[in-house]
Amino acid sequence: MAVRNLFASLLYQEPLGDDALIGELEASCLQLAEDDGAGRRWARAHGYRGYTSYASLNDLPIRDPAFADLKRLLDRHVARFAEACAFDLAGRKLKLDSLWVNVLDGKGGHSGHIHPHSVVSGTVYVALPPGSRGLRLEDPRLAMMMAAPTRRSDAPETLQSFVEILPKPGTVLLWESWLRHEVSPGSGTAKRISVSFNYRW
Repeated sequence: MAVRNLFASLLYQEPLGDDALIGELEASCLQLAEDDGAGRRWARAHGYRGYTSYASLNDLPIRDPAFADLKRLLDRHVARFAEACAFDLAGRKLKLDSLWVNVLDGKGGHSGHIHPHSVVSGTVYVALPPGSRGLRLEDPRLAMMMAAPTRRSDAPETLQSFVEILPKPGTVLLWESWLRHEVSPGSGTAKRISVSFNYRW
């Protein structure tokens, strides 16, 4: 039977490459959650269960050496992913556009969304205690499937409508920014900590 896979959606999943840095990032993220009143207020106003620096701090790699070290490692990961995506960057590199901290409480989540005006988005996982949920990715064709039946539970990953990745702490996930994704609410009590980011061309 002649069946071909077309129009791949790529997901990059690799260890960050510096285990000690993960511990430094955890301490920095928790300190930011304590010190950044504007971020806590924004999170409360937007129903975010926990803390995010998304709307309050845009200079983390300058503010804290741990985030500067993280940026240097992310630049390398993103360059490798751009190569895997066969991007023609016309001799330029993708550039970090934004980077923010997420400290969710045990039952926190983040509804489905995309990252407009970016090329590559991603997350570094710092702490994923028991009961934490991973990153749930949505098939970008879902809205166009019209009268299609649901997929069988044993369908291969490439045919699933949703795929949830539950990485280990220290993992980097990268995807193209148009790919819709979410974090489902967890069932634990400890804090789920991650650092998310966008790269532009």
